[in-house]
Amino acid sequence: MVPELAVITILLAFAFTFTNGFQDAASIAATFIASRSATPRAGMILVAAMSFFGVLGGGSAVAFTLAGLVSVPPGSQELVILLSALFTATAWNLFTGRIGMPSSSTHALVGGLAGAGIAAAGTGGIFWGVAELFGPAHSLAGMTKILVFFIVSLFIGFAGSFLMHRLTALLLRNAKRAANRTIIILNWFTVAVMAFSNAANDSQKQLGLVVMALLSSGLALTPDVPFWARFTAAVLLAAGTVSGGWRIMHTLGRRIFRIEPVHSFDSQVFSASSIAVSTVAGAPVSSTQIITMSVLGVGAAENPRKVKWDAGHQILAAMIVTIPATMGISAILFRALEAVLGV
Repeated sequence: MVPELAVITILLAFAFTFTNGFQDAASIAATFIASRSATPRAGMILVAAMSFFGVLGGGSAVAFTLAGLVSVPPGSQELVILLSALFTATAWNLFTGRIGMPSSSTHALVGGLAGAGIAAAGTGGIFWGVAELFGPAHSLAGMTKILVFFIVSLFIGFAGSFLMHRLTALLLRNAKRAANRTIIILNWFTVAVMAFSNAANDSQKQLGLVVMALLSSGLALTPDVPFWARFTAAVLLAAGTVSGGWRIMHTLGRRIFRIEPVHSFDSQVFSASSIAVSTVAGAPVSSTQIITMSVLGVGAAENPRKVKWDAGHQILAAMIVTIPATMGISAILFRALEAVLGV
């Protein structure tokens, strides 16, 4: 049964990668397209292409962080935890994509792992990293590391974009309308970097679960990400990107405030920076919510009265709800699968 469970887990991880593509890529392309820096088709093709190369060029630090989050012995129980988390996160992506809410696939996956891990072995089923934080080295690890980077990355997205737009507005205060042509060219570059950085971070979450499944089933002896898994994830993330996510794009690109090319540029610069730093540090973060906060930051710097804060409040509510909701769903699903599979 264990090898079969591993195969199902890996297939589901790849299905989640596809849903991750339309969830996060829509967020990446939102301001780029809404600012009329590119047509929807051209914008999505650019994001898809750079996402493909981002997966292939990404490292493994984030994958190792996520793979070390579950503290149960390798075997059938760990595979059921992975199955529960992936089922939950995939369903959450499909549901929030359907209603046009830019929720976080990362939060859904982490919540799913935490809920199933706790259901399997109590609080000891998750590596919290609290001892490492208050130990001699004061290092960030486990769930503590993930939560700290969730918060810090959102702050950087908002505050950095706010300051960036104030600086840009000062530098361009006497610029002519023709300056938009240069900004649009720069937008193509920043969106390409953003898509590459996002894919390098995002794909490692699924690849980390693939490695866990291979190790738990004995199909692999070392915690290395095989090339076939990385290539498959690259193809599926790019395919998910091209498939759209138009409702999410509408929420971020049009419902918060009217976005011009300079707003897109300022937002993308700090979004890409935040995600790139998190990737190097090995922390899985939510690109959707980093971009959301950067859009709000730029809007606040431009004119807070023109920002439709209600849309921002809805997005923030999704941030707060996602982890506890997916924890509960995944815990219930783990118990059900445990009973059905007899593990």
